[in-house]
Amino acid sequence: MTAELSQKHPRGLYVLFFAEMWERFSYYGMRAILLLFLIDQVNGGMGLNASEGAAIYGLYTASVYLLTLPGGWMADNILGQKKAIWYGGIIIMIGHIILAIPGGTSIFFVGLATVALGTGLLKPNISSIVGELYPEGGARRDAAFSIFYMGINLGSVLGITIVGYLGQKINWHMGFGAAAVGMLLGLIVFRYGSQKYLQGLGDVPPSKIETAETIAKSGSDRKMGYGLVALLVVFLATLQLTGTIDMTTAQGLAQGAGVIIVSVSAFYFLFILVAGGLTPEEKKRVLVLIVFFLAAALFWSGFEQAGSSLQIFAERHTQRTFGGWEMPSSWFQNFNGTFILIFAPVMASLWIFLSSKGLNPSTPVKFALGLILLGVGFFVMELAAKVAVTGELTSPIFLTLTYLFHTIGELCLSPVGLSSYTKLAPKRYVSQLMGIWFVAASLGNLIAGLFAGNFDENNVQQMPALFNQVTLFSIGFGLLLLVFWKPVKKWMGGIS
Repeated sequence: MTAELSQKHPRGLYVLFFAEMWERFSYYGMRAILLLFLIDQVNGGMGLNASEGAAIYGLYTASVYLLTLPGGWMADNILGQKKAIWYGGIIIMIGHIILAIPGGTSIFFVGLATVALGTGLLKPNISSIVGELYPEGGARRDAAFSIFYMGINLGSVLGITIVGYLGQKINWHMGFGAAAVGMLLGLIVFRYGSQKYLQGLGDVPPSKIETAETIAKSGSDRKMGYGLVALLVVFLATLQLTGTIDMTTAQGLAQGAGVIIVSVSAFYFLFILVAGGLTPEEKKRVLVLIVFFLAAALFWSGFEQAGSSLQIFAERHTQRTFGGWEMPSSWFQNFNGTFILIFAPVMASLWIFLSSKGLNPSTPVKFALGLILLGVGFFVMELAAKVAVTGELTSPIFLTLTYLFHTIGELCLSPVGLSSYTKLAPKRYVSQLMGIWFVAASLGNLIAGLFAGNFDENNVQQMPALFNQVTLFSIGFGLLLLVFWKPVKKWMGGIS
């Protein structure tokens, strides 16, 4: 075991690392200036009001993650993962090029939709191939996903810095064009690197390899699947007709996105369990993935407060002046990416070291630690809010510590979650279930936005109670996972 863990990572991991880095450069870079462009009324932006701009922004970020579901299906059933990544990257680049053209509102929305479609096709499948590089599983695979995760965050930091500067300081469309260049670099890395270091991976959709048993069951399973899809359509149509959601406007669709995301996720898991042709062992593993899905959605609902309630707190209630120089409040958000780059290799090495000693925590325990650390971070913010209610500006140490706890929690949960979904998912559904993992992030983002809507910066007195809510929910669910980690691990069928 020790000799196995000490092996170097395959070079294919670094091909995927840099391809994902440049894709995230384009995504996070463009996302950093998107809302600013939508509401800008002075420097050539679209001039929308804040509510319309935020609705479109929220709809875009939610749709990107929702589209990972059909993107995963396309890879599993038609293209294979490598072709899905390649074509997805091309579509993303074309979308950014369209956004770089000052062609009016219609052209802009076409570009935005194109980027979302391409991201949905690429995002779940590149993670799936990382998993394929490590068929033996174990701590080495978890370590690989931690390294891969560094690529995501390095791309994020570079994209926000470069695209954000070009968009805000020079020209919005130049920023969008820089995102296209980043995606082009990612395509070049993937094209030439995959030919040499990813041979035999992500080529044949596993769902096409059928046994006599699966062929016999496919007819009835397909009919049941069609029935569930029809039921979902009827359910959403009923919500629309009764006025529960309004899918005719951007704001209405954004407000109803939570219902849609939860419905799609629930129906998809039901489809997999009922009509997916799974063995009893595979069904238990899918149930574990549902538990991880709920934990991830809860984690992201707190973690993504970075751009909402924590941003408000940084702007209005944190001491940011040092020797006459005022630090921009948005710079606090860079702490997460910086801490990721510092601690990701440390955490990757820690999992391997603990595994060599037989002490590596199981995946449910790592998820529990991530949620508990998230709660600890919000406990720090609760203490900070109690200072703020006195009218004093709080020390920046509070936010710094919160981002540190959240980052360590993210490293316990997110890369391990990526790894576990590739390990536990039935092979013929691996990319689709990777899509579901990203849908959890979409749901978490939406919950974060709804929470921030209750964060009235003019009523400082409610802040400690609001932060306390997140603390209790996060730590509570984390402790619940710790209590039941053994049966959850048992359902995993020996996969750690």
